[in-house]
Amino acid sequence: MTADDMAPELPTATPTATRARWGVFLAIAAAVIIADQVSKAWLLANVSAGQVMSVIGDLLRLVQSQNSGALFGLFRDQAILFALVSLGVIGLIALYHGRSGRSLYLSIALGLLLGGAIGNMIDRFRFGYVVDWVDAGLGSIRFWTFNVADSAITLAIVMLLAMAIFPALAGSSRGEADA
Repeated sequence: MTADDMAPELPTATPTATRARWGVFLAIAAAVIIADQVSKAWLLANVSAGQVMSVIGDLLRLVQSQNSGALFGLFRDQAILFALVSLGVIGLIALYHGRSGRSLYLSIALGLLLGGAIGNMIDRFRFGYVVDWVDAGLGSIRFWTFNVADSAITLAIVMLLAMAIFPALAGSSRGEADA
């Protein structure tokens, strides 16, 4: 028996066990950005500001709306400030994803979040406001007007909340994600 045979065997972490799924993360983000920007470009070319196009009666309509604030129109006329804040948020999302481990579920959720943040940030820098266009509701009871980026962000938040409540959704134990 040699000294090497008697040495305790140290666990070796394979790079694939802890490395984030960058391909999935970036592909989801890119898909959201493209869908968001293409849908907004189509809307701006085909629907005048304030014009209402009925899609499903009064339930679902297309309306060109300009949101110069933040979530639900809060803090109006602060688009440039929120665009700059978005840069920091985008950095934090990427940093968190890089440290989050190899959970496909988390990579999808964070990819949606990143794509939505970038989609709305592009509008803020480009126009000074976010183009919102989906108008849903019944009669005078309407939800806030939103866009593809907002939908991706909302879905990501729901997924992250679900993961907080049901950690098994992440596909690995807490210890593996932290390794």
